[in-house]
Amino acid sequence: MTTATATLLVELLTEELPPKALPRLGETFATRIAEGLKARGLAPLDAALRSYASPRRLAVTVAHVAAEGAAREVTEKLMPVSVALDAEGKPTPALLKKMEAKGISVDAVASFERRVDGKAEALFHTDTVAGARLADVLAAVVQDAIKALPIPKVMRWGDGDATFVRPVHKLTMLHGAEVVPGRVLDLEAGRTTRGHRFMSRGDIDIATADAYEPTLLAEGKLIPNFAERRADIERQLLAEAAKQDALLGVYADLLDEVAALVEHPTVYVGEFEAEFLAVPQECLILTMRANQKYFPLFDGAGKLLNRFLIVSNMRLADPSNIITGNARVVRPRLSDARFFFEQDKKQTLEARLGRLAAVVYHNKLGSQLERVERLEVLAGVIAAQLQGDVAAAKRAARLAKVDLVTDMVGEFPELQGIMGRYYALADGEGEVVANAIQAHYQPRFAGDALPAGNVAAALALADKLEALVGFFGIGQLPTGDKDPFALRRAALGVLRILMETPLPLELPKLIEAASAGFKPGVLTAEGFAAQLQDFMYERLKNMLRETGRDGAVVDAVLALKPARIDQVPARLVAVEAFRALPEAEALAAANKRIVNILRKAESSPGEPDFALLQEEAEKVLFRAVVEVTPRVRSHVANEDYTAALLALAGLRAAVDQFFEDVMVMVDDTLTRHNRLALLAQLSGLMNQVADISRLSA
Repeated sequence: MTTATATLLVELLTEELPPKALPRLGETFATRIAEGLKARGLAPLDAALRSYASPRRLAVTVAHVAAEGAAREVTEKLMPVSVALDAEGKPTPALLKKMEAKGISVDAVASFERRVDGKAEALFHTDTVAGARLADVLAAVVQDAIKALPIPKVMRWGDGDATFVRPVHKLTMLHGAEVVPGRVLDLEAGRTTRGHRFMSRGDIDIATADAYEPTLLAEGKLIPNFAERRADIERQLLAEAAKQDALLGVYADLLDEVAALVEHPTVYVGEFEAEFLAVPQECLILTMRANQKYFPLFDGAGKLLNRFLIVSNMRLADPSNIITGNARVVRPRLSDARFFFEQDKKQTLEARLGRLAAVVYHNKLGSQLERVERLEVLAGVIAAQLQGDVAAAKRAARLAKVDLVTDMVGEFPELQGIMGRYYALADGEGEVVANAIQAHYQPRFAGDALPAGNVAAALALADKLEALVGFFGIGQLPTGDKDPFALRRAALGVLRILMETPLPLELPKLIEAASAGFKPGVLTAEGFAAQLQDFMYERLKNMLRETGRDGAVVDAVLALKPARIDQVPARLVAVEAFRALPEAEALAAANKRIVNILRKAESSPGEPDFALLQEEAEKVLFRAVVEVTPRVRSHVANEDYTAALLALAGLRAAVDQFFEDVMVMVDDTLTRHNRLALLAQLSGLMNQVADISRLSA
């Protein structure tokens, strides 16, 4: 770059941008502009940039940007020497034509470099190219950054042809104190922007790029940086909550959204009538957070208080109108929630059950009522395997989906399961049944709590397995990034429940039990059960690797497709301990060799016969295998996988000597089959915990 540099500012002033996408839009816009400048030699590779994203603007400042990039040398290959030069070393017509096309002087031939390129020698020409000028390229850099923004839908406004996620009103491009000329989105660049929609005066001139943020803070009455605005809101929220002797609960997602909705945040306290607290607090919390963007307040026990925090976009000496106005707005919402709750309780869940027949689950899988019938049977089967309360599991399954046809869940779908529990308790159902109704959707996301108790676990497993089997059974598998029926989430839920609870259930048998609940002719996809098992193990592999488990260890354990998912963690620990032993690599390599040899065997070798053993090394190995087999099998039966693998480590010397002294694939059929039988027995013994061959490099 040239030595004269200055800060560059680029800002798009828009209508209100989508709040949930705002942080990512701001980061992408800033990053792509900085990358474009660096690629053209106008900004250093370590150039400091600052991203700005508020409801009505995307902007970036990049430090040390040059008005013109430094000249640079560019070397290009012209053609092979055999084509470029004749026998006397003079340029051929082909070379002269190439030089003319590229504007290279004939006198430059002497400066061409001869260099081996591949198998032939070629001519290369080096030329000095002038650096890019900021004024010439900035508009294109900004346009490229706009094209790279994660915008699913664009819109057109006015009479122009420009398109963006929202209408754009002004374009600011300043290099130091100078406007960089250019046209983007049908707008000519200038230095004028606008501040807060209500608290600022009209147009504001930005004197220099470095003055951008201080000017908006002072004159524009807004905080343009998203992270600082978010931090400011959080500080105010925590301070006001402390004044109220209250807690905020979980608020991170709402804080992100609110930070994208306001430019000059100020927190006020609102209040509603305490009588509304008779409504399940989840309903009140949801309507305040989702509909009004308020922050509910809680006492130390997590109980909702009749106060909330408002993040206003205005700071006033007398905020009473804002406070009373927000309280007036929230009251009808809370009244609706109370009305829905009281109306829903007038009819029991059992009385509503028949309405599920009119709710289509899937056109090939029937109605929600048909699904409930399958869940009832499957939950009972799983509860029996867990020695849990079968009747309670079946009752919970029967009522689990009924809240889908209540007014409250119709208004707030996020409350399904939660309202089912409240209505079940109101109907006089037992705590176990009511809790299972709520918990059967768990885990909903990574890190979510697992259902507690055998009845809840049985119903949660039944719900997810029925969906997995049903959709795999009709050929509706997830593809790429498309998973319309959330089958990946269902699979992870099943795996987490089985592994982390833990539950001593076999995955293949669970899939078989779920399949049995469908009427004949419904599940028509060929081989769907095997496909589903492979899908589950692949999800488990990814999940374990994301937790930091070694990939080779995970592959070794899951290569056996263990039926008991609850045993997987212990197997992983055992393989990790085995891998640390000095014998591990040699045994893994030997096991890999054995697998390759057995793969070539023409038939199953059967059992080894000691009388047919000839070499001392194979006799020693036979005795070692016979001696260690009972111990290994006992350890595996007792789920002491570490002890089992440690016992196998003692075979190393015998295995090494066998491969040193014994030829397996001899011509004599009986001897060959007997040695293959011995190796097959050894392989089966070594691979009871994991496929040890997967540990070999």
